[in-house]
Amino acid sequence: MLTKPTPERIREFLKQQSELHFSYAEVEASRDASPAGFDLDHNRIRLGVGRAVFDTACAALRRWEQFPRTWTEVHLPDAALEVKKTVAVLFRVFGLWWMSSARIVYCIDETSPIRRFGFAYGTLPAHLERGEERFSIEWLPDDTVWYDIRAFSRPRHWLVRLGYPLARLMQKRFVRDSQAAMLHAVGSLRGFRENRM
Repeated sequence: MLTKPTPERIREFLKQQSELHFSYAEVEASRDASPAGFDLDHNRIRLGVGRAVFDTACAALRRWEQFPRTWTEVHLPDAALEVKKTVAVLFRVFGLWWMSSARIVYCIDETSPIRRFGFAYGTLPAHLERGEERFSIEWLPDDTVWYDIRAFSRPRHWLVRLGYPLARLMQKRFVRDSQAAMLHAVGSLRGFRENRM
């Protein structure tokens, strides 16, 4: 789109997409599988140490702050992280607006063997890609806190297939900017370069 969609258009889009099925068959595979035929990306960054960092990072995930605000927006009916919740994600790239849809597949709230919080969402038919992405915060026994992104994807839209190398660059940019957003959320942006893995 040449212009940002209106709130009314986003609401109608969410209503339509909420009635559709996932655009891929490997639902929940982001837990630990690597489905054949997909690109697998797994990235981690150390956010800091201690309970305060863990709690702050979890609160940021609940507010979808891992999405870089300079070029993405997340729209959902309310702020709760719930399985089956449909969201619209707007991307502004090269002066154009792209609206994609996804649905929360599962939520994570584990206390052992490590403390872990997060969720995964999967693509719906109006997404440029097919696949799933998991966002989680881990508090390890050594008191370090990590932000973890695991995703498997492949192009769905013909433009993404045509511009596959550029699409992969944009995915890498999203990871980098998402990590920076989470470091900013916990007050650790200064250590961004040193902490990247």
